[in-house]
Amino acid sequence: MDRLKLDNAPRLPSRSYWRKLRGDIRKDWDLYIALLPGIAFLLLFKYTPMYGIVIAFQDFNIFSGIGDSPWVGFEHFERLFHSPKFAQVFWNTFMISVLKIVLLFPLPIVLAILLNELTKMWFKRPVQTIIYMPHFLSWVIVSGLFMDLLSVNGGLVNRIIEWMGGEPIKFFLDNSVFRWLLVSTAGWKEAGWGTIVYLAALSSIDPQLYEAAKIDGANKFRQILHITLPGLVPVILLMFILRLGSILEAGTEQILVMYNPVVYNVSDVIGTYVYRTGLGEQNYSFASAVGLFESVVGFILIVGGNYISRRFLNRGIW
Repeated sequence: MDRLKLDNAPRLPSRSYWRKLRGDIRKDWDLYIALLPGIAFLLLFKYTPMYGIVIAFQDFNIFSGIGDSPWVGFEHFERLFHSPKFAQVFWNTFMISVLKIVLLFPLPIVLAILLNELTKMWFKRPVQTIIYMPHFLSWVIVSGLFMDLLSVNGGLVNRIIEWMGGEPIKFFLDNSVFRWLLVSTAGWKEAGWGTIVYLAALSSIDPQLYEAAKIDGANKFRQILHITLPGLVPVILLMFILRLGSILEAGTEQILVMYNPVVYNVSDVIGTYVYRTGLGEQNYSFASAVGLFESVVGFILIVGGNYISRRFLNRGIW
């Protein structure tokens, strides 16, 4: 029994591991030094602020500070889960994220495959530049652009609708339309940028596979189906699992600059709710509790998604 316990006990790294690590550091010391700024950035801006999570369990007072604020335990979380307003916010977040995953996640994959099939570089390069450019525009600029295009009073889109005999649509004020507006503008801005990862993955596929497929009589569609897509599967899984982790982050920055009180019922998400509660009402403890809940759910989804992927597809992030 004692022998079995020892065999199942977690093993510490052996001396040979540390010896090999020291050898690697001596050999590539310059690369390890190059890692230091990145590690310092993570420690300073990612891990150190995590200490502030404790205010989610306090009745935080900005003048008393974290050290002197009274502890209230899980009071803010109980308030969170019993709040009917949060139920609506959670549902909005979930719906918008699901729409973006279902409609927008495949879009960069399709664009990357189409770009990969282009052989004329004089045409391919300008197309890539054009579809990348919206990513570099801030959401403030994108919001202003679409407000101009979709305005009821003189907007180009509504002019075309009126010219075709239809009624103007209040895109930014209609609850039935606003979610679709969020999804479509997010796709316009980010779909092109998302192709970069998939184009890099496509460049690693052996060209001889395509040549062999041509000899066997496979057309372009079959080559994509049996060579391109299987070659993209590891990257697709990686990106999908990471996207699952941010399912409760439905695009806070985008929604903050585009929504208004008229469409709160369909567009108020966890991020905007935290922003209004934390900064607007100065309820920092409750806002931290909401943010912590979002982070924990994201962590569980990433771990769970990776476990399912490894269990059924034998692939995962780790």
